[in-house]
Amino acid sequence: MKITFYGHASLGIQVDDVHILVDPFITANPKASAIDIEQLKADYILVTHAHQDHIVDVEAIAKHTGAVVVSNFEIVSHFEKLGIEGHPMNHGGTWDFEFGSVKYVNAIHTSSFPDGSYGGQPGGFVIEGERKNIYIAGDTALTYDMKLIPLQTKLDLAILPIGDNFTMGIDDAILASDFVECDKVLGYHYDTFGYIEIDHEVAKRKFFEKNKDLMLLEIGDFIEL
Repeated sequence: MKITFYGHASLGIQVDDVHILVDPFITANPKASAIDIEQLKADYILVTHAHQDHIVDVEAIAKHTGAVVVSNFEIVSHFEKLGIEGHPMNHGGTWDFEFGSVKYVNAIHTSSFPDGSYGGQPGGFVIEGERKNIYIAGDTALTYDMKLIPLQTKLDLAILPIGDNFTMGIDDAILASDFVECDKVLGYHYDTFGYIEIDHEVAKRKFFEKNKDLMLLEIGDFIEL
């Protein structure tokens, strides 16, 4: 499993020959200007919630690649009206895709489209594929619901927001890694704009002091599990 960071909360995940994008916010992010969305491969696009900084490139990429949008019912319905194929889910539901299983789990946040219309309830994803299991938290506060995840899934990686203000910050993300019983963390949703800028060295040190590994990737860089 290969995981590429495209800035903010945007990810690329490759499982065998299947390409998955998560929350593509690239063309509107100056920090990701080196990424050409027309060069990205996508069989599926997973969307955690409807805020602009998570969906801005969904339509363009889906229409270019033919990708299936996977999200809550309201978000999928929105994109289906634009002629895009979708797979609707809701909290607690699991579906077996060609690359593995996806469970839509709870997130504590808000969700509305840029025009203010209702975007359903926000969520995260637990993906089990290619003998590796990951948790993509989405935009969320720390929540006890995270404790449910390791009751069913032993994680190899937790992808957690760490920018604070709109989501968890560093200290809560450390607790979240305890809740999900995964000490290997990929941080995201930080540094994109002033409200969520962080001190990288402080963040890494705090995780290290708790015997945890926090990875902060440069945009375009990847890790392999």
